[in-house]
Amino acid sequence: MPVLLFPPLLLLLGSTLIFRAKLLLLCRLPLPGHVRGDPLRTWRWHNLLVSFAHSIVSGFWALLCVWQTPEMLVELETASSTSGYLLVCFSTGYFIHDTVDIVVSKQAQASWEYLVHHVLAIAAFVSGIFKGTFVAGGVMTLFVEVSNIFLTMRMLMKLSNNQDCVFYQVNKYVNLVMYFLFRLAPQAYLTSFFLRYLGQRTEGGFLLSILLMVDLMILIYFSRLLRSDFCPGRASLRHNKDKFLTE
Repeated sequence: MPVLLFPPLLLLLGSTLIFRAKLLLLCRLPLPGHVRGDPLRTWRWHNLLVSFAHSIVSGFWALLCVWQTPEMLVELETASSTSGYLLVCFSTGYFIHDTVDIVVSKQAQASWEYLVHHVLAIAAFVSGIFKGTFVAGGVMTLFVEVSNIFLTMRMLMKLSNNQDCVFYQVNKYVNLVMYFLFRLAPQAYLTSFFLRYLGQRTEGGFLLSILLMVDLMILIYFSRLLRSDFCPGRASLRHNKDKFLTE
């Protein structure tokens, strides 16, 4: 574990409070007309803006960590750096903040899939934070945040009823490419790496079980994305307001 000036718990608390402060600041920004006046859409808009900020920072931070410490791509268990460790703490703080925000805002039922994902991510990251192992693996899982930049832009445009604009049409193809490069490909690599721990009673085996559940969720999300953006005729006609047309 890198030598740090602050204990892990303080780092987690600090990063969580950072995202809470971001939410309070973003709530001061003007709202799109299609969102304004609807408390549910307003909450979701602010929630997505915080997610967008997290994706931009953590996605490029993860790429920078690997560029600075290339062995992270190979030694997922033992390779580490102070920057990578802080990144994992930073993102764990986001997941904690978002979990609390969803529960406090009484959106747990509508957003249960996000809650499941966040609980899995927190369990995996906290394990690495306090034991100092698999920091590189945590950094690589955050490659997904590069993809999330474009995915969140898509969700914001749908939420504000701008899915017919040219930017949305261009973004849906960029989003698809980024989904392959920064979500599906890294997950496939991570899964193949952690499969070596199958059957072993180690932290790697615990992380593999989490990874496999996340793999399943990612494939489900991918099928929804394809159905919604590229096969709209086959998409379900059932309208669920709580999901804000995010499929």
